[in-house]
Amino acid sequence: AGSYGFADTFWVQGFSKKNFSFISNQSVCYPCGNYILFLDIETKKTTVLQCQTGQVGAFAANGNRQVLAFSDRRLNPIIYIYTFPELSKLTELKGRDVLDYTLLAFSFTGPYLASYSSLPEFVLSVWNWQENILLCSESQPGVTATSLSFNPMNWRQLCFVTESSVSVWHIERNNDEHHLKQNPVKLPDGQGTVSPHKDLFFPVSHSEDPYHGPDLPVSAIAGLVGDEAETFMPRDYLKPSVHPTAHCWTATSEIYMGCKEGYVLAIDAERCSASVLQQKPLPDLQYEMKICADILQSISSLIFSPDYTVLLLVTDQATAMACCPSSNSVAVGTKRGQICFLDVTKVEAPRVVHRIFLSKFPVLSLHYDQSGQFLIARATEGHIFILDARPSKLFQVLGYIGNICNNINYIVGSDASSSLFLFSILDNDKYVDEQGMLNANAIKKEQYDLDYPLSSAVRLKDNIVYGYCACAPFICKYHLSEEDILVQKHCHSYQGGGIRSMVFSLDGKFILINGKNDGALVCLKWNISSIHIQMTFYSLYLFLKKQIQKMMHENEQVPDIEKLEQHEFNLDIEELERAQAKAEQEVARVRKEIEMENLANRYLQDVIKCECWDAMCVKGRAVKCFHMACEVKNYPLKERSEEELKTLEKVLQLKKIETADLKVQKKSLETDSETVLSTEEGEKAEEGMASGSASYCLTGSLSSQYGGDTSILYYQWDLHTREQRVNQIVLLKDIIYKVKTAFNKEFDIVARQKEQEIARVKERNVRIREILAQLDLQVEVWEPALTDDEIPERALTVQDSEVSEKKIFLLHPLKYKIEKEEMLAKPEMERRLADNERLRALNDMMGGVLEVKKEDILKMDIPPPPFISKPEHVWNDEEKKIFREHEQKVKELNEEKEKYRRALENELKKLEASIQETTQNFDDTLCKLSEKKVKFEMVIYQEELKIVNLTYALMLDEELNTREAGLRNFLMKKEKEKNLECGFTKEFADVPPNLLDELFQLYKHRPKAPVTEMLLDTANPYGDCPGSAEDYKDALTLLMKAMDELDSPEHRPNGLDLSIWERFCRARRNKMESEELVKWKALALEDMQAFLQRRMDDNEKIKSEIEDIFQELTWVQEEKVKLELNLTIQFLLKQGQVELESTEIPDYTDALLINKTIIEELNCSIMAQGEKKIASMVKYKDFSKGMFRLEWEHRKMRMQIEDLKQKARDIVTLPITKDRQLFLTVPNHDSYIAHHISAMEQTLSLMDKLHEKNVKNYQKRIKELEKSISLKEQANYKLSLELKEMLVSVSEKRHIFEHISEKMAKQRYREILKQKHLRRRVKEQEEELEVLQAEVERLRSRTFPAL
Repeated sequence: AGSYGFADTFWVQGFSKKNFSFISNQSVCYPCGNYILFLDIETKKTTVLQCQTGQVGAFAANGNRQVLAFSDRRLNPIIYIYTFPELSKLTELKGRDVLDYTLLAFSFTGPYLASYSSLPEFVLSVWNWQENILLCSESQPGVTATSLSFNPMNWRQLCFVTESSVSVWHIERNNDEHHLKQNPVKLPDGQGTVSPHKDLFFPVSHSEDPYHGPDLPVSAIAGLVGDEAETFMPRDYLKPSVHPTAHCWTATSEIYMGCKEGYVLAIDAERCSASVLQQKPLPDLQYEMKICADILQSISSLIFSPDYTVLLLVTDQATAMACCPSSNSVAVGTKRGQICFLDVTKVEAPRVVHRIFLSKFPVLSLHYDQSGQFLIARATEGHIFILDARPSKLFQVLGYIGNICNNINYIVGSDASSSLFLFSILDNDKYVDEQGMLNANAIKKEQYDLDYPLSSAVRLKDNIVYGYCACAPFICKYHLSEEDILVQKHCHSYQGGGIRSMVFSLDGKFILINGKNDGALVCLKWNISSIHIQMTFYSLYLFLKKQIQKMMHENEQVPDIEKLEQHEFNLDIEELERAQAKAEQEVARVRKEIEMENLANRYLQDVIKCECWDAMCVKGRAVKCFHMACEVKNYPLKERSEEELKTLEKVLQLKKIETADLKVQKKSLETDSETVLSTEEGEKAEEGMASGSASYCLTGSLSSQYGGDTSILYYQWDLHTREQRVNQIVLLKDIIYKVKTAFNKEFDIVARQKEQEIARVKERNVRIREILAQLDLQVEVWEPALTDDEIPERALTVQDSEVSEKKIFLLHPLKYKIEKEEMLAKPEMERRLADNERLRALNDMMGGVLEVKKEDILKMDIPPPPFISKPEHVWNDEEKKIFREHEQKVKELNEEKEKYRRALENELKKLEASIQETTQNFDDTLCKLSEKKVKFEMVIYQEELKIVNLTYALMLDEELNTREAGLRNFLMKKEKEKNLECGFTKEFADVPPNLLDELFQLYKHRPKAPVTEMLLDTANPYGDCPGSAEDYKDALTLLMKAMDELDSPEHRPNGLDLSIWERFCRARRNKMESEELVKWKALALEDMQAFLQRRMDDNEKIKSEIEDIFQELTWVQEEKVKLELNLTIQFLLKQGQVELESTEIPDYTDALLINKTIIEELNCSIMAQGEKKIASMVKYKDFSKGMFRLEWEHRKMRMQIEDLKQKARDIVTLPITKDRQLFLTVPNHDSYIAHHISAMEQTLSLMDKLHEKNVKNYQKRIKELEKSISLKEQANYKLSLELKEMLVSVSEKRHIFEHISEKMAKQRYREILKQKHLRRRVKEQEEELEVLQAEVERLRSRTFPAL
């Protein structure tokens, strides 16, 4: 080994496919691996800036200010700000709790930088990079952004884009405070339609179903409370929106957004609304094309220079590249599956000489062999293409290899199966088929197996590497020697995927390294002092392996006498033994795995059996009919747990207490009630209540007839609270359990009856088989048996018939031994029987028994005499006599056999009839049980329907509670926001109004800004963008520079002292500074006022939202009360009691459910009121008689009044008045008038005193009258109640006096006419009197002129 060498960065090339930006009008910068490259467009010169801490992360540049920002990708990354072209670092921005930055963006004007981080907080931050101040930040957990940009016309607007959403963030400023406010944009769906926003937390209207209850939001139904309830959206409501891909700002502060689906959107940044500007099929759009350029490649980025005179296009087409060693050509692979061959004889002007289309998949890698004869290309689907690399052959495709391995990274490399592949291609046309695929003979493949594939590795200080193997449960340990390491250079970061490939130059002085994902190509130059090359142990191992394989091959070719044994070639016997031990360990491991798998299956079997079989106190089984397809199943029941029994006992005890308390309350109410029914009515009411409680209609089920006790249940009208409903469900479940238990008892009786019937049938079948055997009939005997459904525990045991004979031997060796001994003893028994003549004769004649039974009579047969074989004429007399006796015996035996056969047949028929009768009776019993089960099912369904209704009511109550909790949580959040807004309002409360008015006037009459020289740039669409308040120092600097020329002594007037000129310049400069300061303060004040107005608007909005929340809370509380009162009652009605005129079911939404006792009490009160009405009618009759008498007296008095009025009219018509009489009779009329006036004044004073005294008396009287009025009002209220009842009778009697009222009306009409005539006469007489008075005055003045 020699000393280490050094490698310096010679040059860096590459593209990152994104993050291109102009740093000036002539320079472009972009990140590339661990470097940032600066390319001068005019000189083509490249400058490199290296990130010292690893790979470059997020990147942004500002061409107006010629600054760039980038972040590193280490733990706790830092944002670096550099200037161009000096490449000096201005500042470092450090965030908190940040692992990586994904996006950076500069503002068009002002020293502002926006950053967005990834895990764990996903924070959007806005910085003032000049002052190194974090202005504001906002977290968005789990939101991954794709792009971020400032509004060029307003730096306080940020466009934030993700893969499926767009948000416009507003940066609101309050003096030195900055706040971020998010405004999401509603994007159109995939069809290009913008659907209106639907608020699921606050529905527009509440539709109410009388049965299912109110219509609640889906968040309340899902049981969500808090922020999840406000943002929850069901999957049915979610429509996939368009996917934004690229955007840009316009000079009118609009955003043009391009989408993946082909739409172009226009987004208003102020209203945050989107509209479709261009559909996928181009409409009749009128536009003008000024410049058109055919790029011939897909463009991935478009970037304008700061002066908008240069357009940079970035394409994303090439995927692989390789240089040919034998010619000046370069092969470039594309995404479209093409390979382009470039002639690079002139490096400055490369040209495409040939194109070849391989497949529709992108080309991943290209590789030339060392001689430059072949080119190997790899596509994405694992296909490998072999091409002739010679230009003279036009780069002909020789063939391709199929999908050998999808995970091969290179033509020569390692895949995920821990293998190393080497391919050798044979150049022969016969190895290629018609489709161009190379067959197996054309490929010489060598594969070397590695120990294990490593997914990750870590190196320690002592040169020990620990590697983790993903496919095996252990960690590999490797030792490294320092001599193997020649040089180290950190040129690619692990965040970018590390190094993808490396190649040495032909002279060995340069190393070209390509990154995997960072798109950087780094060239390193060797600086070697001394390097010694040595052969490693692995190379020696490969050499020895080849030699031994060659020797073994030669050994196969020699004669047998010269051959060596196979084991003689084993250089390491211990290694062989180790391999055998390893194989045995593998077998043991597999055996252990199988045993563990069997153990797991047995454990799973035990768990299933414990849960589904052992836990059942009543196992599920069935009973089937003998002759019908009828089956009845019982109810499987689990043993009720101790907790369930305790809950049931608690509910029953609580129900008893409530029942006792209700009786006490009822008794006290009956004693304290004022309106108590009579004894008979009370008895009837009690009988009605008793009959109502016993009625199955009101209970809603027939469970009391089938083993259930409904007396423990709550009345359906009393289930108002949640606890009562829960207790009712517990009681209903207990009733269902009892009903099922009652049916199971009857089922068990029938099941036992079937077992008994089967036993009887089996007993009779024994006799039937005996009869059939005696009759020698081959008839199948019907043998009933219980099925697996009737004996379910049979499935848990393995029968001998289910196991093969071999397994029986393995399981039962003793039984097999006994059967084997019996088989061996059977031939010995037959041999002994053949040797014994006596036993053989007994067996032939009498079946092996000495005593003949009656059952064996059919088997008996009389042997013929021995002379039967002789001719009949040869017989002697004795033989003939013996033959006649033999025939008689045969005849008697046949008669006996026939008689016995008929007896057996009759017995067989009786047994079969008996079996048929008993089994048919059982089938009838089981059919009745089946019908009864239908009724049990009906009762159970009735109780389950009650449980379902109660459960639905509980669920609805829970949803209402959830809705109320969600609204209260939302209300608390809004109140908190309201308090925050009030805090902002209080912050501006101490500003005097006059100062605000003065500042506003100063803002309106601000001085003109100094005119500075600016280059007119008509290409820049954002040239008129307004500045920010932070530009105050820059503007002041420009102003002071403009003032330097005015302060020069050249402008000093002649004869003016220099000290005075300097003092004047200082005063003018101070004045200009103060004016500029007032100008920018006015801008800040305007921002504060706008911020205050926005907060006030938000406050009003929150107030309206709080009012809506209160209304929603009130509605929810009302619905909860309705839910407690509007109960679901289940009735049980018999068929035929309800008759409808039509088939349509009437609407009972307005119907009321009233108890029978209420109707009876109402009838009693109606009868009492009727008696009162009759008494009042009698009283009215007596009162009407007095009315007649008073009417006659009234007529008499009216006549008297008319007479008196007539006399008064006669008196009034006299022509001389009292005043005239006094004037004529009194000698001194003036003194008389004066005396009369004084007397009247005295009288008036006395009347005033008397009036005051009367007022006091009347006030006392008024108080007394008020008291009496209150008493009268109470009395009048009682009388008004009676008057309502008497109105009917009054209206009846009104018809009696109609003819009288008509006469009175005519008389009244005559009086009115008479009064009218008299008034006209009085008016005429008054006019005549006035004429006469005027004549008298005229005559008096003529007669007494002195007066």
